[in-house]
Amino acid sequence: MYQVCVERDFDAAHYLRGYQGKCEALHGHRYRVVVKLSSAGIDDVGMAFDFGVLKRHLDEILARFDHTCLNDVPPFDEINPSSENVARTIYDELQVKLGEAPGSLDCVEVWESPRSWVVYRPD
Repeated sequence: MYQVCVERDFDAAHYLRGYQGKCEALHGHRYRVVVKLSSAGIDDVGMAFDFGVLKRHLDEILARFDHTCLNDVPPFDEINPSSENVARTIYDELQVKLGEAPGSLDCVEVWESPRSWVVYRPD
């Protein structure tokens, strides 16, 4: 089994509605996003999945979030922009972009800081 992984980042502000703590106030993060895709085999070129294609799809998704207040960007105008919701949103949108691509999307990690992160992997 091969696992193809890419990492990107974006900068955004957010606040957590209904949270009883300092994260209820507007604040920002440099989010780090790691995507992991698995493949049982490789193609004739020797690749499980093209890094460039995976990066391009992820960049298209993250461009909507970069340098924004996430609370103003769908779907976070209706759901809290917690790291959990950000990870799942990225996963769901990336899954659509990958379509019938070889391999399967394993998980999306979203890091708010060097020591705090979430991993989303569907059941």
